[in-house]
Amino acid sequence: MLDACVLYPTVMREVLLGVAKTGAFEPQWSARILEEWARAARKIGPTGEAQARSEIALIRADWPKAEVTWPQGLQDRLSLPDENDTHVLAAAIAGSADAIVTMNVKDFPRHILAEEGVARLGPDELLRKCWEADPDGVAQVCEAVRQEAERLSGAAWEMRGLLKKARLPKLAKAVSL
Repeated sequence: MLDACVLYPTVMREVLLGVAKTGAFEPQWSARILEEWARAARKIGPTGEAQARSEIALIRADWPKAEVTWPQGLQDRLSLPDENDTHVLAAAIAGSADAIVTMNVKDFPRHILAEEGVARLGPDELLRKCWEADPDGVAQVCEAVRQEAERLSGAAWEMRGLLKKARLPKLAKAVSL
């Protein structure tokens, strides 16, 4: 289950979904998670939300089985430090996800998730594990993301710097070896 905080920012999302396309894992999310991404994108300016909604439409088309729903009763019985995050755990349970991939460590305590049979992984941790299983596949995804970042920004990007800026330092170190 991919939390909104790993779907937005762009580089992190592109690496995660690119690696998922290699078959390394099956991504999941909910409509509410995607909505949180769209609302967060407002911060980049007046076109941010519209751009996010276009990208959301594309990933929904690319991953038609990724969106999870759950009965309200499931969410009502759950408790997390931030009640606004219970929907993510409910989606993970309903989707039979092995883990919630999030940067939000404090609001997803491992012991609470474990009671529901769900682990918590940071995106860097997940991607590093994927790299260990398929270094060439993950490196190819990272290179494609780097090239697209250069195309869009008009600036040169060194792989390690791009991935570290995207808060993926373990992956940056691995693919830069």
